[in-house]
Amino acid sequence: MSFSLPTTVDGTLALLSAHEYVADRALATALFLSLKLGRPLFLEGDAGVGKTEIAKVVAAATGSPLVRLQCYEGLDVSAAAYEWNYPAQMMEIRLAEAGQSDSDTLRERLYSERFLTRRPLLQALQPDGADRAVLLIDELDRADEPFEAFLLEVLSDFQMSIPELGTVRSQQPPIVVVTSNRTREIHDAIKRRCFYHWVDYPSAEREREILRRKVPQLQDDLSREIVAFVQSLRGLDLFKSPGVAETLDWAHALTQLDVVSLDPEVVDQSVGALLKYQDDIARLRGTEAASLLEQIRMEMSRDQ
Repeated sequence: MSFSLPTTVDGTLALLSAHEYVADRALATALFLSLKLGRPLFLEGDAGVGKTEIAKVVAAATGSPLVRLQCYEGLDVSAAAYEWNYPAQMMEIRLAEAGQSDSDTLRERLYSERFLTRRPLLQALQPDGADRAVLLIDELDRADEPFEAFLLEVLSDFQMSIPELGTVRSQQPPIVVVTSNRTREIHDAIKRRCFYHWVDYPSAEREREILRRKVPQLQDDLSREIVAFVQSLRGLDLFKSPGVAETLDWAHALTQLDVVSLDPEVVDQSVGALLKYQDDIARLRGTEAASLLEQIRMEMSRDQ
């Protein structure tokens, strides 16, 4: 499927907005430049700030298939790129022995596309029935450092060297989004091949707009309280501050409880949607929640 990429930063903002992604101008500029320059977009930031969602939105906006490589410790080439179908190759060998094929012909057949199992990276370089794929390499910081070296060829030249087969080059390079939660530093060689952007927590105004779009049934007053409360939490020294994803989860949870206004009891009952560590929850419950609520109500009354 052919598609037109945005030609301006404003056009990129409009494209994201049309698919319910509320981006600030800096992120839209980074995306626009990565698309324009044909370079992978490297997004780094805390978990839950919307890095993964960018790839999903770009795929939806361009009508492209989304190929996702979820990284984890121990990820290797056979799971990320390709592997040979050994059972099928063994069967082919037995059939060849019965038919007495010569060894050179057999080897050529065994290491052909017919016996190649394609994993996400190779699928993105050679998408089925599509002009171009969107490749999401998610949470690269979870993979082992040696795996990064394998990615260098893919990210710089959009190609992959397969020793038994040769070099596979992409006819239409995929749009690539790489994310990292910065649990460890990614090597400079990866970053140099990408357009880098740090994704921060949204401003209160942008977070309210995200709630308005994603949870439209939420009352405006409650939305303001939720955002003010979450933004106050991010100012505390918590083990894990809530991201936008947790804000949305909490808003959905509160609508299920028919809550119209926050109070300490409501926070106690629903805090599991917002915080994921017991030490953080224990700190918030009781006087800390009451103190934060009193503070944000005073600030909201001054703004009116």
